[in-house]
Amino acid sequence: MFFWDPTMVLLIPAILLSLYAQFKISSSFGKFSKVPSRAGYTGAQAARAILQSNGLYDVRVEPVGGRLSDHYDPRGRVVRLSEDVYYGNSLASLAVASHETGHALQDATGYVPLQLRATFVPVASFGSSLGPILIMVGLFLPSFGFLLDFGILAFSFAVLFQLITLPVEFNASNRAMVLLQENRMLGGDEVSGARKVLNAAALTYVAAALAAVLNLARFILIAQGRNNDE
Repeated sequence: MFFWDPTMVLLIPAILLSLYAQFKISSSFGKFSKVPSRAGYTGAQAARAILQSNGLYDVRVEPVGGRLSDHYDPRGRVVRLSEDVYYGNSLASLAVASHETGHALQDATGYVPLQLRATFVPVASFGSSLGPILIMVGLFLPSFGFLLDFGILAFSFAVLFQLITLPVEFNASNRAMVLLQENRMLGGDEVSGARKVLNAAALTYVAAALAAVLNLARFILIAQGRNNDE
């Protein structure tokens, strides 16, 4: 299969970074989920307090199953927090809850990268799932070679989605740290722990973006190699 050609070496940095990012988020969240905040807020209480202090009374906060499954749903205007975060009062719980609340504030203020990312969701989903398949078909069936270029184009939208995600996530984390301190939910010596959790989470998005970019570069090299052989 073409997935196992020499261009695979391009993915090594992304694989290593992804493994490191997963280690960092697991270790950071695990460590600071055991450190209770002195203010005593749970993740749910912190999220609701931040939303109300910014006039977002119509955004709900709900628990959701799974570990680190926290997210903001802009269509339903709901901040969904994993049970550990929702009910927990640790530094990790506050960091994650405020991060997802930061997305709600982005939505409310019309943060452009968030809006742009939302418009890319359909094509990004198509590109990430079907792009590689189209590339494979285009490579193995010369009569359908046009699918190779179409697959690369489709996959490029998935890459663009990953790149747009970076400023969205970084901005939400920056907002989170400001919100936690403005609402006096963290003491000065607690900020570092919460920031480490958010930085570890941000690294997972960087790893995903790097993997997408390197995969696209790999697909382009494969296509060029095929064209040179013709």
